[in-house]
Amino acid sequence: MRTATLGPAERAAALAAMAERELDVLVVGGGVVGAGTALDAVTRGLSTGIVEARDWASGTSSRSSKLIHGGLRYLEMLDFALVREALKERGLLLERLAPHLVKPVPFLYPLQHQGWERLYAGSGVALYDAMSVSSGHGRGLPVHRHLSRKGALRVAPCLRRDALTGALQYYDAQMDDARFVLTLVRTAASYGALAAARARVTGFLREGERVVGARVQDVEAGGEYVIRAKQIVNATGVWTDDTQALIGERGQFHVRASKGIHLVVPKDRIHSTTGLILRTEKSVLFVIPWGRHWIIGTTDTDWDLDKAHPAASSADIDYLLEHVNTVLATPLSRDDVQGVYAGLRPLLAGESDATSKLSREHTVAHPVPGLVVVAGGKYTTYRVMAKDAVDEAVHGLDQRVAPCVTEDTPLLGAEGYRALWNARARIAARTGLHVVRVEHLLNRYGSLAEEVLALVAEDPSLGEPLAAADDYLRAEVVYAASHEGARHLDDVLTRRTRVSIETFDRGTRSAREAAGLMAPVLGWDEGRIEREVEHYEKRVEAERESQRQPDDLTADAARLGAPDIVPI
Repeated sequence: MRTATLGPAERAAALAAMAERELDVLVVGGGVVGAGTALDAVTRGLSTGIVEARDWASGTSSRSSKLIHGGLRYLEMLDFALVREALKERGLLLERLAPHLVKPVPFLYPLQHQGWERLYAGSGVALYDAMSVSSGHGRGLPVHRHLSRKGALRVAPCLRRDALTGALQYYDAQMDDARFVLTLVRTAASYGALAAARARVTGFLREGERVVGARVQDVEAGGEYVIRAKQIVNATGVWTDDTQALIGERGQFHVRASKGIHLVVPKDRIHSTTGLILRTEKSVLFVIPWGRHWIIGTTDTDWDLDKAHPAASSADIDYLLEHVNTVLATPLSRDDVQGVYAGLRPLLAGESDATSKLSREHTVAHPVPGLVVVAGGKYTTYRVMAKDAVDEAVHGLDQRVAPCVTEDTPLLGAEGYRALWNARARIAARTGLHVVRVEHLLNRYGSLAEEVLALVAEDPSLGEPLAAADDYLRAEVVYAASHEGARHLDDVLTRRTRVSIETFDRGTRSAREAAGLMAPVLGWDEGRIEREVEHYEKRVEAERESQRQPDDLTADAARLGAPDIVPI
């Protein structure tokens, strides 16, 4: 297996290769399910292509709560099968598939009533742990524990004394969702999948009733490619209905969008050594450790406006602050919010009660010969969704196909990660970087961190942090453009790194430095650098303006004030 690079030359070569011969499987959609489907298909020996209209993970898959979890609240709904499946996947990711990207995270659940609540909630968490262990992949996480009020305030001094009578602490896991998807795509490419972002499907090819390919527009360089495939998998999430409409067929189910927003605040604003999970009148609210920050979320509201850039309104932000402040001794204000992001969950909405109940599960359909649709589900169970989609596609292939092997296929960077982690002090001494920097790289790239360190060895200035975002090294910006498929400044500041939500300036102070680092890799001149910086600044200002608006309609209008594509 080779390490795949998603640079400009590789993208152009992938598009040309997809158009040269008929593929076994073409995946449409570069979110976590699409990327997982491409990996599943190619590791079964199928010739595979994947195209994404924008950047990898630019939709839902970069705007989640960043959790890999079993879904503790689904136990309360008695959805044991969904929880058991998700807990197995959580364990696989932690132990085998992506230990460099998926990490344990503790959560404290404050109890507000004496006696019965501890028994009720404690039974649920105990069952959660038991189901995790019984899956065969849950022994790596600590088991839950009961805490008195004094014990809870010791681990979470931020809480008001009158907000709890005691607490439960349990463990789940988290990851950087956009980086996880990118790693999936690169892993698929390393096994031979052809991958191209900024490649939009504009129509499907038909021969009689059968779908036999797609017309794909190169959004970057212009031109159109005709890509033929024996089976096409539609994995476009909240765009599922739009993609289905391209074949002129009514879908067997519909996908509706539910908006969830998150706030990012500095670590010092909430004094706690553990994350928090709080009940609200509708659902649950998470306060999630995130490096030198906390992520607070999420909301759950219907959204039928622009899908590409869902907007967080002032009312959304106030809702989260109001609910989290009910338990905090020192309340948060708008001034504490560093970043805000909004994402859309793809929820199944069938035409009958029987299908609408699938809202947090997933479904796979074969609406016409040659086209498979997969939708719904949870981030954590992406691998199961991908397996089911490829299993369905295989039914339409006139050949014997091997079974799914992704349960035993580590993602790029996983092999050797633990050995390098043990040697991190030695790596720091060798490279001249602080050991904390080495740990940061290992937890973002795994064993591929050596490729980033090679850039620093060639040019020591790349070992310096970004001036206005010192969590990230300059080398990471160069690597994003050369190896990770970043085509625009927004790709780097929003998804390859998280500068856009982790700094109070939303990345505007880092924009020019980052663009200058990307320029030699992507062949940008001074004019192009200026356009990239200007586009990014307009995007940030449109987001800020949308967050000052009172409701979804006005927030959406404000967010659409920035152009979607950088003028070339």
